[in-house]
Amino acid sequence: MTVWHWVRHGPTHARSFVGWRDLPADLSDLAQIKRLRASLPEEALLVSSDLARASGTAEAIRGPGHTRLPHEPGLREIHFGIWDGMKFDDISTRDPDLSRAFWETPGTVRAPAGESWDAASARVAAAVHRISARHPERHIIAVAHFGVILTQLQRALATTAQDVLAHSIDNLSVTTLDWRGQQPKVDRLNHLP
Repeated sequence: MTVWHWVRHGPTHARSFVGWRDLPADLSDLAQIKRLRASLPEEALLVSSDLARASGTAEAIRGPGHTRLPHEPGLREIHFGIWDGMKFDDISTRDPDLSRAFWETPGTVRAPAGESWDAASARVAAAVHRISARHPERHIIAVAHFGVILTQLQRALATTAQDVLAHSIDNLSVTTLDWRGQQPKVDRLNHLP
């Protein structure tokens, strides 16, 4: 298989849930962008979610040896449905039991008019499998979102969604998952160059 270098997009500075809403990333820290680009392989495929915060970040970190693949909607963040754009406290007030279950027992619990952890994970896994099958034994830089990266970390660590949600994935960090061996290997986790 391939080596995936997962990059979380630049910050949006939103103080509310941001799933499929299309907000741009703040890419003004040019020194951090330069360090991030330097920490990635020089020769690699580059793919991103089709949302502006991810595709904009991909363009900002794109190096001369990177081959840009088309935007991939399968790498979008978890779809929070009607919670998208709401603050956590407002969601807790509106849907106290559902919101608690969504984060404390992720899996089949679905945000209203949105998707569950399991549905998002399956969507992302299908996109990753499709891209890996088309480009075997390659390095792939994928610019995506917090939840997307955690679904892949969950696969690599063979752990539960609840356990993987305890991990931090910072904006403009790199998580590298090497799928070339019998057992996937986590080379870097939430690395901030």
